[in-house]
Amino acid sequence: MCYRGRLCSACGRNWSCLFYADIEWFMATNDLMMELQKDSIKLDEDSEKKVVKMLLKLLEDKNGEVQNLAVKCLGPLVGKVKEYQVETIVDTLCTNMLSDKEQLRDISSIGLKTVISELPPASTGSTMTANVCKKITAQLTGAIGKQEDVSVQLEALDILSDMLSRLGGTLYSFHSSILNCLLPQLTSPRLAVRKRAIIALGHLVLTCSGSIFSELTEHLLAELKRNESTSTTRTYIQCVAGISRQAGHRIGEHLEKIIPLIVQYCNVEDDELREYCFQAFESFVRRSVTLVLGGFLSKRELPHSWCPKEIDPHIPNVMGLCLKYITFDPNYNYDNEEVEEMMETENGEDEEQESDDEYSDDDDISWKVRRSAAKCLEAIVSSRHDLLQDFYKTLSPVLISRFKEREENVKADIFSAYISLLKQTLPIQSWLHASDASGKDDVPLTMLQNQVPSIVKALHKQLKEKSVKSRQGCFSLLTELANVLPGCLADHIPALVPGIVFSLADKSSSSNMRIDTLSFLHVLLCNHQPEVFHPHIKSLLPPVVTCIGDPFYKITSEALLVTQQLVKVIRPLDKSCTFDAKPYVKDLFPGTLKRLKAADIDQEVKERAISCMGQIIYSLGDHLSSDLQPTLKIFLERLKNEITRLTTVKALTLIASSPLKIDLRPVLGEGFPILASFLRKNQRALKLSTLTALDILVKNYSDSLKPAMIESVLKELPALITENDMHVSQVAIMFLTTLAKVYPSCISKISGSVLAEIFQLVHSPLLQGGALTAIIDFFQALVLTKMATMGYSELMKQLTAPIYSSGSAGESVTLHKQAYYSVAKCVAALSSACPKEAPAIVNQFIQDVKNPKSSSAVKVLAFLSLAEIGRTMNLSAQRELKTVILEAFTSPNEEVKSAASYALGNISVGNLKEYLPFMLKEIGSQPKRQYLLLHSLKEVISSSPADGLKPYVEDIWALLFKHCECTEEGTRSVVAECLGKLTLVNPSELLPRLKNQLSSGSPHARSTVVTAIKFTIADQPQPIDALLKRCIGDFLKTLQDPDLNVRRVALAMFNSAAHNKPCLIRDLLNAVLPSLYNETKVRRELIREVAAVFFFLFKVEMGPFKHTVDDGLDVRKAAFECMYTLLESCLDRLDIYEYLNHVEDGLKDHYDIRMLTFIMLARLSTLCPNAVLQRLERLIEPLRATCSTKVKAGSVKQEFEKQDELKRSAMRAVAALLTIPEVEKSPVMAEFSSQIRSNPEMASLFESIQKDSASLPASESMDMS
Repeated sequence: MCYRGRLCSACGRNWSCLFYADIEWFMATNDLMMELQKDSIKLDEDSEKKVVKMLLKLLEDKNGEVQNLAVKCLGPLVGKVKEYQVETIVDTLCTNMLSDKEQLRDISSIGLKTVISELPPASTGSTMTANVCKKITAQLTGAIGKQEDVSVQLEALDILSDMLSRLGGTLYSFHSSILNCLLPQLTSPRLAVRKRAIIALGHLVLTCSGSIFSELTEHLLAELKRNESTSTTRTYIQCVAGISRQAGHRIGEHLEKIIPLIVQYCNVEDDELREYCFQAFESFVRRSVTLVLGGFLSKRELPHSWCPKEIDPHIPNVMGLCLKYITFDPNYNYDNEEVEEMMETENGEDEEQESDDEYSDDDDISWKVRRSAAKCLEAIVSSRHDLLQDFYKTLSPVLISRFKEREENVKADIFSAYISLLKQTLPIQSWLHASDASGKDDVPLTMLQNQVPSIVKALHKQLKEKSVKSRQGCFSLLTELANVLPGCLADHIPALVPGIVFSLADKSSSSNMRIDTLSFLHVLLCNHQPEVFHPHIKSLLPPVVTCIGDPFYKITSEALLVTQQLVKVIRPLDKSCTFDAKPYVKDLFPGTLKRLKAADIDQEVKERAISCMGQIIYSLGDHLSSDLQPTLKIFLERLKNEITRLTTVKALTLIASSPLKIDLRPVLGEGFPILASFLRKNQRALKLSTLTALDILVKNYSDSLKPAMIESVLKELPALITENDMHVSQVAIMFLTTLAKVYPSCISKISGSVLAEIFQLVHSPLLQGGALTAIIDFFQALVLTKMATMGYSELMKQLTAPIYSSGSAGESVTLHKQAYYSVAKCVAALSSACPKEAPAIVNQFIQDVKNPKSSSAVKVLAFLSLAEIGRTMNLSAQRELKTVILEAFTSPNEEVKSAASYALGNISVGNLKEYLPFMLKEIGSQPKRQYLLLHSLKEVISSSPADGLKPYVEDIWALLFKHCECTEEGTRSVVAECLGKLTLVNPSELLPRLKNQLSSGSPHARSTVVTAIKFTIADQPQPIDALLKRCIGDFLKTLQDPDLNVRRVALAMFNSAAHNKPCLIRDLLNAVLPSLYNETKVRRELIREVAAVFFFLFKVEMGPFKHTVDDGLDVRKAAFECMYTLLESCLDRLDIYEYLNHVEDGLKDHYDIRMLTFIMLARLSTLCPNAVLQRLERLIEPLRATCSTKVKAGSVKQEFEKQDELKRSAMRAVAALLTIPEVEKSPVMAEFSSQIRSNPEMASLFESIQKDSASLPASESMDMS
């Protein structure tokens, strides 16, 4: 084939890019490369030999273009030829790499890297990778040992690093020789060789055995102690830091010996050595944060306070060194700064430049020490949330004093460290303020507030510096400060405004500088009261308006956002304000209008312009006069545009809700039908926003809307009311309620279709919460319209029709249980709106209950409806009601009995004086009805106001304690719930009484009291919280109770506290955790023969069979459930290694426990990957055992199902472990992965688990519950 005149597909040039003699070679090689990249190409053995031989020959070609193309062919070729051909390629490349010809050496090195990158991973089970790597390794270690040629060494070290990084586990048998080859290179006279040896060692420690790692560490320690020369000491410290960065989880056990040596070298007068020391410290701390809290780093609300226990004791010493050397600047006198500033001001810019030159000494590298110290401090701050108060006492003042740093790069790192401190402060606000802080001044937020003046003083002058980087750092820090402590800069606005104006107006400011300044200004405006800005509006407004006209869209967008907030500040309509906004309208309006009109601008700018103009009209519409209507016409145009319609709907909603009563009549005629059409769109956010807009318009502009406009909307509503989207249904029904109140006549026109959908929703099992409340409000509004077709009787009939038509007595209920509660609430709401109709319907329900022909469904509805009506109305006039309810307690139908109990409780709420004494008397005198009556009492306590209950507290309390020793656990549980909720009525008096009952001699009484505490704990703040925090430790002591059941309920209470209100137990964990962990153990010493009565494990003889019963199982399950909860809420207070010890035990326990611990292990893989990596060998074995277990032949079907579910759960844990960074480099995991792939059953199971995980959202994929 002739290649002349063809274009080269590799470089796109004509063949003239090469000599004529090379054209044929080049183009042929290029065609070969194109063919090799196709999956379809297959080479026979003879072709393989020819291709390999020719490519290797081309690598020695004199023309570089040909060589480069030949190297590119090697990658795809590796996957197309047999193993021995790959070995031939590797042998040739290794030989060429040692050649005297530099060009051949270079191209061979690139070739080797290409081949290595294309080798299949060892996890695929390919033997080729192992064999090829062994060939390469043997030759590379030899090449590295040849110190005559440094370039060969460097290339060999590079290739070895690549291999160790990608295929380290495959080279397991070579690790010892690789280590022996690399260690001498750390003393090479060439620094480049040392650095590459350090990189290679870093990759080696990821996969090497414990003995190899210990050998390396001991060597480094020995050399650090010898300290032959400062140069080699620097290298060894760099090597320690490199190992820590790559495999920090392995170096932990050696830190006790390493850190004192590095601390010692910090005091040596060598700035470069000090820099490396601080980099090592940073790697020790930062590596632990990255790996241990891998799953937390993106979540600001979760704690960041993790630092493995090995580094923990050294933190104070390291921090002290950082604080000492962050101020280390021997060549600059900061004390004369003020004098110098005055001199610079007097002498002008020339002398300022001269002064800068005086200190730019190339030999001064002390700035590197300060920078590394600042970075180390940032790592400590990010990892030690528990030291936050100490940071504000010691570290914060030093960092603030260093804001004056002269070196720009160092200053940026100091700002970054302080921003990390602020970020650490933000998540703790909620629980800090809720807890009982011993001293107000010790609370970090208060301490920060006290330091704000110092921060502003240190920064405000720098806001006008020439250095853009410094100004950006200042604004980033101030932005974070304003977010963490809203309102803290109120007194300092005068000092900050000149800097803001300078950065916005300065022509030399970059785009990013302006964006950062605008972002800070927006945060400042949002987080401070409007009054503090009023004196400065005249200065702030012009540069912001100028930025609206900036050609760069990001600046324009940010400026519009700031303008929107400025409008709220200039005229806050939610409070009285004397500030005159009118003079500023002429500045605000034209610039925003120009952007609103523009069609050829960025989408973000369009949306921001619409929102900003919406705010201007909302707040300043009465000052726009003749400009208002043309602007509203533009909104109408934007409403018709698919891209801008959603933002426009939101802006119109805002305008319509303005207290200025903006005149929207000119646009309503055309706009209302457009809004109605949006309800048909398939965009959920648009539907919701449109419904909100329509609701506001109907409320505020009812006199401007015509019936035809309303009807255009009404016909779209039935389709929106469906159980498929409860929130859209809720908003639609709320809009209907507004219409029923404002335009009752319009409702009648669509009553049939809308009501049919609403009744269907009422009878849905999914209805609850806000949607149910909306329906109740709608029915009340509807019945008040007094329309014949939608009167009380008609609505009641349609509500209850499905239940009354369900058939004769004894027929099964056709609706879901939840639907009965929904219908009952609607019935009560209608009765409340029509009080004259209530007595008749109440009487009807009583007759329904008394009628023996009534079905169970009718009786259930009757009792639930009586309950809801009786909750708000006094039903004491119905004399037979008590008798009817008590008779229902003997019904054979459990649903009827439960509904009757619920009814008695709620009716009592409506008339405590009449019903509560009666109920208490019945509880005391009717043992057979006791359980149902106690449930009624629970409803009374839960739903009655505290003041109403107080006169009866003593009687109820005494009655409950009479039943707290009941042998029936169900009864004790109800008593406990009643006691807990009753305690909330008067916690200061009743909580101490509960505490005193802990000394009761009855285990039943103690378990009831502990369970009662569980019901005093809610996820919302309550008055009891402070009291409970002081005494919950006494209740937790029952974790050591001699009675098994008491310990079980104590664990349930502990779990509730950890889940709902962690601040109650966080400070007690050190004392409580040993008891918790103790309950995770199997008590084998308590296994007894069948004759034993009280023990944890016993065997029950059942003829020739024996069935093992584990009475300790429930307690162990409760303990592991607590551990899982602590993982989510109190991770920063756990010793994760001790925690893992018990997880390991659980992995070998009973089926139920293993299922729990597999879930825990999956979660730990996300939250604490570092700790899991350290224990991988011990964790893999029980997983392997579970996945390999076979069920005995002849076992029952349930046994097979249980084992399958156990294997699936274990495999989910394996899948989670495989997501840990670097886990694939673990030989144990590699071996287990290979076993899974080689076993068809396990491989199929693993594949299905991966598919399941892929189909879930990222946030749910690891939720194994």
